[in-house]
Amino acid sequence: MKSARHMTKDSFSIDSCDLPTHNQQHQNCLHQFLPDKIGIGQSAIFQLDQDLSYIETCYTPSKDLAILSKIDNQEPRLVVTLGLKGHSRFAGSHGDDVIFKEGYTTITAFKSSNGERQYEANKPVSQLRFSISKPWLDKYLSENKSAHLFDKKEAQLISHRPISAQGIMSARQLTSCNVVKELQLLFIHGHAMTILAAELAHLFEDSHQYSGAFNQKDKAVAELARDILFHEFRNPPSVAELSNRVGTNQFKLKKMFHYFFDNTPYGLLSEYRMNHAYHLLETNRCHVSVVADLVGFSHASNFTAAFIKHFGIPPKTVARKN
Repeated sequence: MKSARHMTKDSFSIDSCDLPTHNQQHQNCLHQFLPDKIGIGQSAIFQLDQDLSYIETCYTPSKDLAILSKIDNQEPRLVVTLGLKGHSRFAGSHGDDVIFKEGYTTITAFKSSNGERQYEANKPVSQLRFSISKPWLDKYLSENKSAHLFDKKEAQLISHRPISAQGIMSARQLTSCNVVKELQLLFIHGHAMTILAAELAHLFEDSHQYSGAFNQKDKAVAELARDILFHEFRNPPSVAELSNRVGTNQFKLKKMFHYFFDNTPYGLLSEYRMNHAYHLLETNRCHVSVVADLVGFSHASNFTAAFIKHFGIPPKTVARKN
């Protein structure tokens, strides 16, 4: 076993095997903790069944942190990571780097992996990860439709896109987990299935009507348009203006958004606004009218109606809880 070691005065490196652990056998859960000299936080690892595990990670390192990890599975795995707060980076030994961002679901596949998970000092990070095998997916998919996701040995990035509304709602239920301990595993398993169905859906949609219609250049255009909307979400351009700015027409832009993001431009913008609003209500002592203004609504009543439609609860419920 490797020992933890300082890299510099302001950074720290530790092997994942050296993280302090505590096993809760009645919950089939392993807790890994950050040592006090590194920061605060833990990962709770639940083995829901032989081919499905769930990991909830909340870290706030006091120094730049690298957690060394080496994995060599007998079978390839698919890992679905929801970034709920902050960001981190996996730096692979073969150059297979992956960035995990707040508000995004990142899907990777690998059989073997060797590298380090990197976290910035004093930056809270909260992530949910689901590790699944090909046999697990094959139980729910016909005609071996998952084969293309597991065709390489080294780590590969499959998808990186905003967390769906359903994924956000179930993730918040998971992190609160307000159930008696006897039902905890059942509760986690149910929400894990909901999240995976929502976040994997775009990988298996029938895109026959678009077959060959879009290429990597079109994808770059769609991503540029999405980033403009997210950057200017308080005063977004119209679809016509947005189309002109990225060099295409409205009809094609809408088709590209449907193909690449399974949404309309303003539908995706609404998801971004609502998720940002929820985060503000959850982490700040802001009045609902203030949050409405911060996410681009002129009237608090319109914001409240949109929030209820998106999350199923009024914004004051979130604000009051926090």
